[in-house]
Amino acid sequence: MTLEESRAAYWKANLRLLAVLLTIWFVVSFGLGILLAQPLNTFSIGGYPLGFWFAQQGSIYTFIVLIFFYAWRMNALDRKFDVHEE
Repeated sequence: MTLEESRAAYWKANLRLLAVLLTIWFVVSFGLGILLAQPLNTFSIGGYPLGFWFAQQGSIYTFIVLIFFYAWRMNALDRKFDVHEE
């Protein structure tokens, strides 16, 4: 694999990962927190309706988990394409 092909493959993997993670965050924050809030409100967490919980807390927790997952996955991608830091 040439250097140019390696760079293209690295960025393709990076953008694919970003697209998947942003889609997950969108589904959790917009889908569960806004669009599906009414059906989810039949359940509760800690006395709060589940739809409200996703809108206020769930999307934030999901975003934090996605940040750590992204960092972990990018470190693996960096090592795979030999662009990691020492």
